[in-house]
Amino acid sequence: MNLHISKSKNAESFYIAKSYVKSNGSTSSTIVRKLGTLNQLLIEHGPTRDDVLAWAKNEVKLETEKYKKDKEAKAVQITFRADRQLDYDKQTFYRGGYLFLQSVYYGLQLNKTCRKLKNKYKFKYDINAILSDLIYARVLEPASKRSSFKIASEFMEKPAYGLHDIYRALDVLGNECELIQAEVYKNSHFIGNRNDKILYYDCSNYYFEIEQENGDKKYGKSKEHRPNPIIQMGLFMDGDGIPLAFSLFPGNTNEQKSLKPLEQKVISDFGCQKFIYCSDAGLGSEDIRTYNHMGERAFIVTQSIKKLNAEDKAWALSKSGFKRVSDDMPVDITTLSDDDTNLYYKDEPYTPKKLHQRLIVTYSPKYARYQKTIREKQVERAEKMLASGNTKKQRKNPNDPARFIGSVAVTDDGEIAKTHSFLDKNKIADEAQYDGLYAVCTDLLDDDVSDILKVSEGRWQIEECFRIMKTDFSARPVYLQDENRIKAHFLICFLALLSYRVLEKKLDYKYTCEEILDTLKSMNFAQIQEQGFIPLYKRLKITDDLHETCGFRTDYQFITKSQMKTIQKKSKGKE
Repeated sequence: MNLHISKSKNAESFYIAKSYVKSNGSTSSTIVRKLGTLNQLLIEHGPTRDDVLAWAKNEVKLETEKYKKDKEAKAVQITFRADRQLDYDKQTFYRGGYLFLQSVYYGLQLNKTCRKLKNKYKFKYDINAILSDLIYARVLEPASKRSSFKIASEFMEKPAYGLHDIYRALDVLGNECELIQAEVYKNSHFIGNRNDKILYYDCSNYYFEIEQENGDKKYGKSKEHRPNPIIQMGLFMDGDGIPLAFSLFPGNTNEQKSLKPLEQKVISDFGCQKFIYCSDAGLGSEDIRTYNHMGERAFIVTQSIKKLNAEDKAWALSKSGFKRVSDDMPVDITTLSDDDTNLYYKDEPYTPKKLHQRLIVTYSPKYARYQKTIREKQVERAEKMLASGNTKKQRKNPNDPARFIGSVAVTDDGEIAKTHSFLDKNKIADEAQYDGLYAVCTDLLDDDVSDILKVSEGRWQIEECFRIMKTDFSARPVYLQDENRIKAHFLICFLALLSYRVLEKKLDYKYTCEEILDTLKSMNFAQIQEQGFIPLYKRLKITDDLHETCGFRTDYQFITKSQMKTIQKKSKGKE
């Protein structure tokens, strides 16, 4: 739209005109609206010609905006022919779920971190496009780097890099793994508050499809009980279940030794000085507790009742001294009904060596019933094993029913004749005394028990983090061999997990992991005769929430190419 002024001998007239291209290629214009003559307009929009001119230009602007809006909103007519075949090698299917991950990626300002890397290394390929595509592909359809490259070609914004550039970028990402983690943590505060006053720590390991040890790939105790070399990962997570930092270490290393180097990095590089360290008993040794008792740090760790000294164990197993967590009322837990769902506790000072601590033992009737039910089924299986004569034990399975089978040597005339197997009721009774009991140790001597237990209960989220990485994001098995590229692989898995967790938090934890991932994977589009796109997914409450959270919408019946470009810009935080 433009302002057209026509002058005659007696008057000066103002018009809004629109240019267009005729069928022969020449340009012409047409009058959209007559504004009036100068004399007419001076009365209402004067007193000077300049005032009228300014008003007229503003009217042109408003008319242009109205035209654009009407053009986008009007129906689109597209003709299909039943006798026309598809064009050769023409892509019509596009993945759109990555756009929501892209809003998180740019919210974390990873594009700016990539710019720093490019300035440092002076490479020509687009490391920002490579890293972002690898993260999106890891969430939407985890596969090898080669397959991820093919998946990225189905995104709305196709890769402008080659497969060889991906492997070059992996070397850089591996080298700068610590820097990227620190930058992401710093930038994550721009998209919401981090609950970094509570830090959970745990370790897991990942196997490689190789038979010989190489570098950090060592034989160790695999979580999947596989005979392959493994590499181990230590992971810090904040109180909201969002990953904070990770480190890798050899598969044959004691996992307790992994904590201090990573925690020192979190303290120095991330600036986290005051937090409560929370972990399971395996990563809560006396040395680790002492380390996290220093400065402004504190700890809450699981304590094995079986490993307590005789006096403390007897106190923990005693049925007396319990109180209800909700109101601190003393309760005799031997009189509780079968349908009781409350939680009960007792605590005492605890100093196993030099560090003064607090030992809290809880009792849950609901958990006790669950453990009893499971054990009764295992006892039944043990009895069937005795009846069949097959009493072989599985050494690697602590829940093997055969653990309830005892054996004794039966002699005849002073010589061993055979081994007699029997159901060991003493073993069953010994396990039963721990039903419903759970213990934690802490140096928070004056804090409320309910607050301490609430922190400890959050440990399930870090276990879920590892499950998501291993199962949903297929972080293992690992096929890469170069140490730097292996580190880059786990960095991509870590950033994918971080992006998913941030999106999950933005959705107020209303949906399960399966619901979110399945929805993102389904949000695809079909391109129609290069005019625009039709969504191929079902509109649901979760898709509405995703659009509301990320600040753009893709759920219109038809999306023009210009509208899709606008959506892409909005997903990157650009208006």
